[in-house]
Amino acid sequence: MDTNYSPNGDTLVLAGLPDLVLFPGMVIPVSADQAGSAAALQEAARQGRSLAVVLQREGRTGQALDDLHAIGTEARLLRYVTAPDGKTHTAVLQGIGRVRLLAEAGPGSVRVERLADPAGPGNTELEARMHRLREQALEALRLIGQAPPELIASLQGLEEPGALADTVAALIDVTLPQKQEILETLALGARLDRVLWHLAYRLEVLRLSADIGRQTRETMEGRQREFMLREQLKTIQKELGEGDEQGPEVAALREKLQAAGMPEETEKQAMRELRRLERMPEGSGEAGMVRSYLETLSELPWKLGEAAPIDIAKARAVLEDEHHGLEKIKRRILEFLAVRKLNPEGRSPILCFVGPPGVGKTSLGQSIAHALDRPFVRVSLGGVHDEAEIRGHRRTYVGALPGNIIQGIRRAGARDGVMLLDEIDKLGGGGFQGDPASAMLEVLDPEQNSTFRDAYLGVPFDLSRVLFIATANQLDTIPGPLRDRMEIVQLSGYTAEEKQAIARRYLVPRQLKQNGLSVEQASLPEDTLTRIVEDYTREAGVRGLEREIGAVLRSAAMRVAEGEATPIPLPPEALSTILGPSRFDPEVAGRSAMPGVVTGLAWTPVGGSILFVESTKVPGNGRLILTGQLGDVMKESVQAALTLVKGRATALGIDPAVFERSDIHVHVPAGATPKDGPSAGVAMFLSLSSLLLGRAVEPAVAMTGEVSLRGLVLPVGGIREKVTAAARAGITTVMLPARNKRDWDDIPASVRAKLRFVWLETVDDALAETLPREAVPA
Repeated sequence: MDTNYSPNGDTLVLAGLPDLVLFPGMVIPVSADQAGSAAALQEAARQGRSLAVVLQREGRTGQALDDLHAIGTEARLLRYVTAPDGKTHTAVLQGIGRVRLLAEAGPGSVRVERLADPAGPGNTELEARMHRLREQALEALRLIGQAPPELIASLQGLEEPGALADTVAALIDVTLPQKQEILETLALGARLDRVLWHLAYRLEVLRLSADIGRQTRETMEGRQREFMLREQLKTIQKELGEGDEQGPEVAALREKLQAAGMPEETEKQAMRELRRLERMPEGSGEAGMVRSYLETLSELPWKLGEAAPIDIAKARAVLEDEHHGLEKIKRRILEFLAVRKLNPEGRSPILCFVGPPGVGKTSLGQSIAHALDRPFVRVSLGGVHDEAEIRGHRRTYVGALPGNIIQGIRRAGARDGVMLLDEIDKLGGGGFQGDPASAMLEVLDPEQNSTFRDAYLGVPFDLSRVLFIATANQLDTIPGPLRDRMEIVQLSGYTAEEKQAIARRYLVPRQLKQNGLSVEQASLPEDTLTRIVEDYTREAGVRGLEREIGAVLRSAAMRVAEGEATPIPLPPEALSTILGPSRFDPEVAGRSAMPGVVTGLAWTPVGGSILFVESTKVPGNGRLILTGQLGDVMKESVQAALTLVKGRATALGIDPAVFERSDIHVHVPAGATPKDGPSAGVAMFLSLSSLLLGRAVEPAVAMTGEVSLRGLVLPVGGIREKVTAAARAGITTVMLPARNKRDWDDIPASVRAKLRFVWLETVDDALAETLPREAVPA
C-alpha cells in the first residue's frame, strides 16, 4: 500500500485506457500499447499495487485527470506479460469496485474515493428489476447459443443488484460511452433500469434474427447451407416490403425464347429454366449460369430459313474465278451441288479434301459457300484433345460452354450454312478426357446428326441441313470409322506452270494490295516469277511462293517510300539481292554417275520429292548396315532387294563370295528426316546391283515401285506427286510400275510432255533400262 494514503481516500496507480470500461467483478485481458497506460501497468506490476482503470475521454490520449472520465474502477493486476518486441504489454485485470478520481498524488498516481454499493438485497422494486434482468439475460444467452454453463450458473447465483447489473452490462453489446454511462450510474434502481433498456433492445434484435433464421430454414427445405445468406436476404427484403419484381431483362429474354422457333421439347426446357431464373436472386452465381444458358438457346438458329436456289452456272463461274486448275475437284463439287439442287431433302455425302498444305483446301470450302450464297464458318480441329470441345461441357461445371460445333452454328446464324472442319486428321487421341474423333462420328453421320445432343444444351439440335466439309493433309491418322463417313477427294500439288499462273492471277495482286502498291508502281515480270518458282520454292502448295513474292514487293515498297522513281524494276537478277542466293539447285544436273547411287521418288505430306539411295561395300563378314533414319518398312525393302540381288548374282555376273567377305552399307541422305514406306524397293535393288556390278545408273533416271521376292514390281501410291517432283528436279526418265498405268490421266499434261516413261513389270526391266554395258571407272 502506498504511504500517501489519506483519510479522504486511497492512492492508486492511474491507468487511462482508450477502449475499455472495466466493471467491478469482471476479469478481462488488457492490451496496452500507449506509453502512459503501458507505464501504469508496469508500475502496478513492479510495486504490487492496485490500479484505477479509467476510460479516456473521446479524442484524448493523455493520462491527466482532464483527459479521463471522473469515475473508473479499482482493479487488481492478476498477470502482466511483455511481448518479445518490447512494445506490446498485456495484463489480466480483475475489477474490485467503483472509484471517483479526486486529485493527482504524484507521477502516475491518483487519490480516489471508493464508491461501494449497499450490501444485501434491496426493496421489492429492486427485486422485481433483478428478476426481470436475470430472465432477459438468460433468454439472450439461449438465443445466442453456445453460452458456457458456468456463465449461466453465475447469473443465476448473483443476489446483489449492483453485481447483477454490472455483470450483464459487461456481457451485452453496447458502445463504450453507453458502458461508461452505466458505470457512472451509482443509484441501483437507475442502473438496473438502464441495463434493462439496453438488454431489451439487444434481445429484440436477437429475437428478430432468430425469426428470420427460422423462416429461412423453412424456405430452404433441406438446401445446402451455402445458400443460407441468400435466402436470409430474401426474407429480410420480404419483411421490409422490398421484394424483387420481374425485371425487363427477364421479360426480354422470354420474348426472344418464344420467337426462336424451338421444337416443343426444347421450348418446354427453356421455359422451365426461365421460371427458375425468376425465383433466383439477381446477383447469384447460379442465376448468371442459367441466364447464359437461356441466351445461348435464344441465339441458336432453330428455324430453317429459306435457302437460295442453287445455280450451277454461277457455282461453276465462282470456282473458275477463285481457283486455277483442280479440274477434277471442281467437277466433283459441281456434281455435289447438282445433287443437292435436285434433291434438297436428301442426305448428301460429307466431302473431305485431302492434300498437301497450301493447295487450296480451305479456300475451296469458302468458294462452295460463296457459290451457294450461304454463311461460312470454319472450325479448327487441329490439336483438339478433349471430347467436350466437340460435344460441349455439362452445365454443372464452372465456365461451361457449348462444343465447337454448336458454337460454329451460333456464329453462322443459320442451320443450313457451310461448316469447314479444318485439319480433321490432327484430332488428338483418346485419353481420360475422351476421344474427340469418336465424338465426331455422331456429327458426321447423316443418320444420327439430326438429333445431335450437345452436353451443354441438353436438348437435341438438328445438324442434318449443315453442309459439312472436312480438310486433312493425310488419311493415315484419321480413324477408320470416321474416314468411312466421308467421301475422300484427293488434291495434289501444283506444277511449276500452275504455280506461275496462280501467282500471276491471285498472289501478286493480293500482295500488291497488302504492301500498299499499285500496278503502276511495281510489277513482277514473267521471268522473275519463273525464277522465284524454280529457285526459291519447292513445295506442293503456294504458301511459300506467296511469302517470297511478298518479300520482293516489300523491297519495292521501301524504294517507293524513299521517293525512287516508279515503276520499280524487279528483274530476275535482283532476286539474289532481295531473297539471297538461290535456295534450290538442280539436284540431278550436278551429280555425276557413280556405281551404287540411284535416284528414287518419294511421297510426303507436303508433296512429292526425289531422294537418293547410296550403297557401298567395305571389307567385312557379310553384314548389312542401314543408315538415314529408315522406318521398319523401308528396312525390309532393303533386305528384300539384297535377297533378290543374291538370288540373281550368278545370272548378273556377280561373284557370290563378295557377300561373305564384304559388309554392305545402304544410306539414304537427309538423315535427320524419317523415311518409311515400300515404294523404294526398285531403287534399293538397282542401287545394290549397280554397286556390285560396278556400273553406274544415269542420275537423270528416277524410279519408284515396290518389289517382291519373285522380282515383280508392285504398284504404289502418290504417282502424280512423285512424277511432278521428278519433272521439277530435272529428271528426264521416270520408271514406274506397269500396274500404275491407271494413274496416267492424273499426271498433268505439261509434266507428261517433259518426261520419258518406262513401265516395269519385273526388276529385270529396270536392269535392262538403267545399267550400261561398259563399267564406269572408279
